[in-house]
Amino acid sequence: MATLQGKKVLVTGGASGIGGAIVRELARHSAVIGIHYYRSEPEARALKAQVGRAPGRAEIFGADLSDPDQARRTVDEFVRWAGGIDVLVNNAGDILARKKLQELDPGFERSVLAVNFDSAVFVTQAALPSLKAAGKAGGAGVVNVSSLAARIGAGAGAGIYAASKGALLTWTKAMARELAGDGIRVNAVAPGFILGTSFHATHTPKQVQEQVIESIPLRRAGTPEDVARCVVFLASEMDGFTTGAVLDVNGGVW
Repeated sequence: MATLQGKKVLVTGGASGIGGAIVRELARHSAVIGIHYYRSEPEARALKAQVGRAPGRAEIFGADLSDPDQARRTVDEFVRWAGGIDVLVNNAGDILARKKLQELDPGFERSVLAVNFDSAVFVTQAALPSLKAAGKAGGAGVVNVSSLAARIGAGAGAGIYAASKGALLTWTKAMARELAGDGIRVNAVAPGFILGTSFHATHTPKQVQEQVIESIPLRRAGTPEDVARCVVFLASEMDGFTTGAVLDVNGGVW
């Protein structure tokens, strides 16, 4: 793995869960980290204090990234603080709620797409000048956090979530082609059943969790740290040959 020492990395949705694990792993590799949060300011501050004791350093940035103006402001604030962006990790996302097709309304559908797909587009667009500068200087990267749901669909009530994460995978491949000439690699990870986050604790009953684990070839759920190691690997290959790839982290389900 190439070094991330001193590399400037912005992680959206970085206060807890998979995002928090990504931040901690980046700190282990001495990156300079921006921790974005939406409603989790206490968690973001606690994480900043924690990784501040590691070799890296960090700052927090609060915003609703589904608003293009707030996305742009967040990127601008990070760039002013850090001096640029080498890697962007688009991790912000949420299922919001489980709603079957007959229960969907336009506002809910739009909200799920906004938090999972629009936010990544807006932040990446705002970060593009800084990423291009880093690409010319030796390589830059974008890592998008999608989902196994983008590969195989999702359980009842999560169809729009799966569609939004599928859009993120398709967009990853399109941006990998579009930005390759600027020295910017664009890849994605697609986590499967990951426990230790609020996602399944909130939206998946315990009995269903046990049934899902039984269906996983490795016979265990994933952890946020399993995903974080894969994200950091893709982030670290600053001038690597991997772009447009999707790294599946699901215990053998796909």
